[in-house]
Amino acid sequence: MTSKEFKKFRNKLGKTQRQMAQLLGVSIKAVHSYEQGWRSIPPHVERQIFFLVSRLRQNIQKPVPCWERKICPSEKKEQCPAWEFRAGDLCWFINGTICDGNIHRSWKEKMNLCRTCEIFKSIF
Repeated sequence: MTSKEFKKFRNKLGKTQRQMAQLLGVSIKAVHSYEQGWRSIPPHVERQIFFLVSRLRQNIQKPVPCWERKICPSEKKEQCPAWEFRAGDLCWFINGTICDGNIHRSWKEKMNLCRTCEIFKSIF
């Protein structure tokens, strides 16, 4: 996540820098540093922001689960944690998903794939 994205999502959440720091469990100085680009945004902070923004969706019909939109074969679907926990709109949030046939070793690697996905794009 870039500093511009961080600030955009903070504004979308309607939070001041102090409120954002409290919400994320970080110092206000950390929030300043994220927004100025002086400090990279850690994966756990990025993940929390995406989760919070995803929950802002109001008055939207229940989303079609990722496994239906992507027409996942049964053998792949049954191995995927998003299907196991019936979290087809949170597939991007859950580690261990196998959207492209691989389990990714890191959050950064997973997010590189998720950012190209129509499910993630439709939320953010």
